[in-house]
Amino acid sequence: MNGTLAGAQDLIKGVAAGIGDLPQRCDLLVCPPMIHMQVVKDFIRAAGLQVAFGAQDCASTANGAFTGDISAEMLKDAGCAYVIVGHSERRQYHNETDSVIAAKAASAHAQGLTAIICVGEKESERTAGFEKEVVEGQLKASIPASATADNTVIAYEPVWAIGTGKTATTEDVREMHKFIRSQLKEKLADSAKVRILYGGSVKPDNAQSLFSVDNVDGALIGGASLKADKYLAIARAVP
Repeated sequence: MNGTLAGAQDLIKGVAAGIGDLPQRCDLLVCPPMIHMQVVKDFIRAAGLQVAFGAQDCASTANGAFTGDISAEMLKDAGCAYVIVGHSERRQYHNETDSVIAAKAASAHAQGLTAIICVGEKESERTAGFEKEVVEGQLKASIPASATADNTVIAYEPVWAIGTGKTATTEDVREMHKFIRSQLKEKLADSAKVRILYGGSVKPDNAQSLFSVDNVDGALIGGASLKADKYLAIARAVP
């Protein structure tokens, strides 16, 4: 929840100005705030940018009497291909449960959208040694039956490393992403093809080391995505 309309325009223009050959090296996605989506989408299309377009959240229900909510059908109609569900801030500040997140992902799938399902433990849970149990429970309950490798991405975001400046060590990330991959085998027949993103204070100066870790297939970028040069620098770190 950042920025103005003019700021959103400047940000996507900055991405366009520095994108170079990045679309040939990696997949790029932007998920602007709902109120800025139209201007960002229009610029992407007019400029012919090879950048995918998505939203930060969607409703768990179809269209109806749910004032203030945005349905997956509306997102599809607005040109979205992706939607983030279950971000730690939604779980924490909006009390979203795993079942609600699973319903949101299922709604996204029903409209042909790819759901980026977020999981991750709090600092107290990691300190207590329960990080794998927490993530396992989230995976089992947040991934709907409609999930496949084609319509689902998993994002691991340790809550204690979001917006704090802290970053999990490469060994922490390696261990958790390997664990997530093993858990996905129980849920999805094509689990080996599911992308697992890391999201936790990803910055240009740590992106290369994070991308070198097995089972890290990309990044869910937070604060650094508010600056085009940082967003692009992280993309350039993809091996």
